[in-house]
Amino acid sequence: MKLIIAIIHDEDNDRVSDILNAEDIRATFIASTGSFLRSGRSTLLIGLEDEKVARALQILRENCTTGKEGKEKKAIVFVLNVQDYIQL
Repeated sequence: MKLIIAIIHDEDNDRVSDILNAEDIRATFIASTGSFLRSGRSTLLIGLEDEKVARALQILRENCTTGKEGKEKKAIVFVLNVQDYIQL
């Protein structure tokens, strides 16, 4: 199992979340700011099976924009191994 942490532009959040959801990939959205991409960002926490990681990354690549000036990164993405997954 993997955990994808994706920091994306706020304006991309609805589109990306809808597409992930349509592919049965669930994401939790957190409004965020910080030094990676500055203000106006969303952080998506995406827990998924290993075989879905490539598709989730493809969705992020294809649906995240570079911002108004075109100088910013589309997204900052971390893919982490998950040792345990527990639903309570």
